[in-house]
Amino acid sequence: MEFNLRPLNANDYDDTLLGWWKDWGWEPPTRDFLPDNGTGGIMVLDGDTPICAGFLYTTNSKVAWVDRIVSDKQYRKKPQRSQAITLLVDTLTNVAKNTGHRYGYALIKSPNLVKTYEDLGYTKGDSYIGEMIKVL
Repeated sequence: MEFNLRPLNANDYDDTLLGWWKDWGWEPPTRDFLPDNGTGGIMVLDGDTPICAGFLYTTNSKVAWVDRIVSDKQYRKKPQRSQAITLLVDTLTNVAKNTGHRYGYALIKSPNLVKTYEDLGYTKGDSYIGEMIKVL
């Protein structure tokens, strides 16, 4: 299956992401908590249908935070859903690597998402089950 990738735009926060976070029962982060005021990430689409999105926080160290992954709860195509999320995390990780970061980092709770990160070479941290670290 071919997916489309695109950078997040200024409308995605209000038009798509807020609804996705609420559908999952999560408190949405404020726009100014997100990288580049909500545009510092990537969206994966099935044709024109948004499936999932995530963010890349950069730091003044060699660490990049690959996180805030959220998806359309109503998108039920299998295995496309998991493939899209894997593509998203992998793409964000590669952007981090290609911009000079040496470590990918995430704090996540979802067991399925933890497995996705592990499958992409991240390892669990010692102190928090959802702490994921990857040497890029």
